[in-house]
Amino acid sequence: MPSTTFARTRVAFVAFAVTAGLTLGGGLTLGVGAPAYAAPKVYANCTAVNKAFSGGIAKPGIKVNLVTKANKTVEKRALKGSVKFDKALYAANAKHDRDKDGIACEKS
Repeated sequence: MPSTTFARTRVAFVAFAVTAGLTLGGGLTLGVGAPAYAAPKVYANCTAVNKAFSGGIAKPGIKVNLVTKANKTVEKRALKGSVKFDKALYAANAKHDRDKDGIACEKS
């Protein structure tokens, strides 16, 4: 316990400042909790992607699956399964998009 009036006042002021910082969002960080955003999950392979999203992961705005046939013609096919449309998730897993059509691990 502080023995002087000055010390008691200082303790009260510090307690008030900490409380105000916590309740008003004064930028006081205690290092607890998750960040404001979570990094997108990077899947090891297409089997793991298809367990979570049966139709793969696509960039927003993709409407069809572009399939290149043996004679080098491109065929447009409807999307199959449950496709997750997410820009950040696609970017994190773009290595699984072998045909570079904007859909990683698609079902053709």
